[in-house]
Amino acid sequence: MCGSSTPTGKEPLTPDVLAERVKNGDIRAIACVITALERHEPLGSMTLGLLDTNTRCSSVIGVTGYPGAGKSTLIDQLAKAYRRQGEKVGIIAVDATSPLTGGALLGDRIRMQQHTQDLGVFIRSMATRGQHGGLAPSTYKAVRVLEAAGYGVIFVETVGVGQDEGDITHVVQTVVVVVAPGLGDEVQAMKAGLFEIAHIVVVNKGDREGADTTVRELQQWLPQVLRAVALKSDGISELVEAIESHQRQGMEPP
Repeated sequence: MCGSSTPTGKEPLTPDVLAERVKNGDIRAIACVITALERHEPLGSMTLGLLDTNTRCSSVIGVTGYPGAGKSTLIDQLAKAYRRQGEKVGIIAVDATSPLTGGALLGDRIRMQQHTQDLGVFIRSMATRGQHGGLAPSTYKAVRVLEAAGYGVIFVETVGVGQDEGDITHVVQTVVVVVAPGLGDEVQAMKAGLFEIAHIVVVNKGDREGADTTVRELQQWLPQVLRAVALKSDGISELVEAIESHQRQGMEPP
């Protein structure tokens, strides 16, 4: 993808050139650097070293939870909300690795196709490549690239394998855990795992049977539990407010 020259073919593709293009928000350059980082190519690490990422000005938000809870739909609605505020939004969707190609299954990018025409939204799927903890090996570096490119809000969606999601706390400032109604006995198991890293818990699909019970159970021992129906955009403004409040407070996980 990166090749040996810029798209115009007039300028050699060096770390200096790539870094400057990333800082100017060039989407192709951003994608190129992230690809090089995923492949462990020197061009990626050298370019990253030239980017001023020591001062973190972006809001980096992790979204995790069990498969089927509606994480991607929720991020889709959050991206729309932040775009209405004028923010550039980056989305790193960590997918399971395809057993055939070794790459990401790209499910999240398919679900978020409506953003492809919006130059203010950058979406990148990354494969876990067998790494545990819910993230891809180069996720943190990809976040740094997006920060350097001026994305004010960055979402990191994990593969949602359940309790083994702790790595996300080293990458993001706010962790949003998404669940669906009817958890039942699973709540007890999640107390010792996924919920320990949560700053905000969202009961998505909140118009379904059992939503009231799930919200009540979670509110007994979690400080911030919200209800949402992402498909209808219900509860999104409240979630944005909760995220921004946590970002301002700089709270630690409970």
